[in-house]
Amino acid sequence: MSQPTLTYIPHEDFLASIRTLADQVDASGWRPSFVIGVGRGGLVPSTFLSHATDWPMLSVDYSAQVPAFSDEPLARLSQMAASGERLLFVDDINDTGRTIRHLRELLAVASPPAGNIRFAVLIDNIRSMEKVDYQARTIDRALTKDWFVFPWEAIATRDAILTDAAAVPERTA
Repeated sequence: MSQPTLTYIPHEDFLASIRTLADQVDASGWRPSFVIGVGRGGLVPSTFLSHATDWPMLSVDYSAQVPAFSDEPLARLSQMAASGERLLFVDDINDTGRTIRHLRELLAVASPPAGNIRFAVLIDNIRSMEKVDYQARTIDRALTKDWFVFPWEAIATRDAILTDAAAVPERTA
């Protein structure tokens, strides 16, 4: 199996993406009560978005697969949204849509109004099984097979980055 092309995203491009997301949310007229960082990849973007907009931030950690840090907080967030809070979930990339689908399923528990939960990503794959409300950049995985390395991931070893990329091989195959 060949290794994917690693495309490193410069810090300046990351900052521009945060500004794009903030502008898109602002232009939509919808204001979140909280920005929710989705661990692991959405934590840094949500922190920057929170600082750029002065919207308060919370977080959940889906990547570690520990229910006490994802499923249980998501049930509480579902209750918050059902009570009227507006929640903007932020992740780095909507690639296959699995993470967003999982989040949506758990957030549906308290039957919050659909307009109270939205999703924003830095990169959105148009072929994803899930759609997002805001995206800084759009790709087509049928054409773009690169593995995107965000600034906070660039500290990892090349082997660690390639291991992450290999976790779902159809993304870059």
